[in-house]
Amino acid sequence: MAYTTIDDPTAYFQTVLYTGNGQARSITFDGNTDMQPDWVWGKIRSQSYSHRSFDSVRGAGKGLHNDTNEAEFTQIQNVSSFNSNGFSLGTDNGMNSNGDTHVAWCWKAGTSFTNDASSTGIGDIDSDGSVSATAGFSIAKFTTTGSSVQTVAHGLGSIPDMYIVKGRANGTSWFVYHKDIGNTHYLKLNASEAKTDNPMWGDTSPTSTVFSINPDNFGATTSIGYFFKSIKGYSKFGSYTGNGQSSEGTFVYTGFKPSFIIRKNIDGGVTESWIMQDNKRNTFNVVDKWLEANANVAEDTAYQTDFLSNGFKMRSNNDGTNRSATNYIYMAFAENPFTTSSGIPACAR
Repeated sequence: MAYTTIDDPTAYFQTVLYTGNGQARSITFDGNTDMQPDWVWGKIRSQSYSHRSFDSVRGAGKGLHNDTNEAEFTQIQNVSSFNSNGFSLGTDNGMNSNGDTHVAWCWKAGTSFTNDASSTGIGDIDSDGSVSATAGFSIAKFTTTGSSVQTVAHGLGSIPDMYIVKGRANGTSWFVYHKDIGNTHYLKLNASEAKTDNPMWGDTSPTSTVFSINPDNFGATTSIGYFFKSIKGYSKFGSYTGNGQSSEGTFVYTGFKPSFIIRKNIDGGVTESWIMQDNKRNTFNVVDKWLEANANVAEDTAYQTDFLSNGFKMRSNNDGTNRSATNYIYMAFAENPFTTSSGIPACAR
């Protein structure tokens, strides 16, 4: 059997850097394969501006701030279209501030799905969205009702390892499920707090068709969810324990050379941000440029990490990524698989 089903990760995930000019323009990816994104997550690197998310399921121009619990906003001057190999921008500062440096992390799903729960018998409420079973990624839109636990089709066709769900109304946080904190707890993408014991997920693990959500905790609202499944050689959603060392920090095996990693401590007693690092803002080791998913702060340097041919290794002993005896969860995507389906190995940086 081949090592991986995805020899070119840029067919499904790409990071792009650009400098804003305040004018309508198109951003073109530079990966090996043209990619039409379905989720664009952008951030100004050089200023304290909120993160912004746009996806093809809600439609171009409909944005959410990843670092707040604010309602969805409509602003066509942010992401105005999703193109065959990139996306178009308008004049709004959030995604195209003149003279400021920007980053956008972008995923492809690509195949539409619709689930009428009453017709299919799958789930309690309807959902629709976009999915790539190959890349283990789907986006689902749904509306919760009432106050009892409800099941919703996520479209993946496999059991998700991680998902991020946001109500589009004001006051609902970005709630995160991760297999390594289990179905009795959640994290908030827009907060630095540790995992919280709460029946948000109905104390029920997801299946290959549905996930559970408790409207009594989440709220009755139209919502969007992003769902992920680990794909060998392309993506990994796991956990590790920090060792508090700098020269020989914890090594995490992913099975690929990473292009993008988000990490978060999950233990009580210490609260740290979601740390975001990628291979475009640092093109060689040590990787130290970082942004916080839960905060609007500008890019800074810290949290030293090596991106290796088969995983990543901590090179600092900070609380955010490598505190001794502290547990962390992560999501990671590949630059290259450790070896391709034809046996070509990845090279270290």
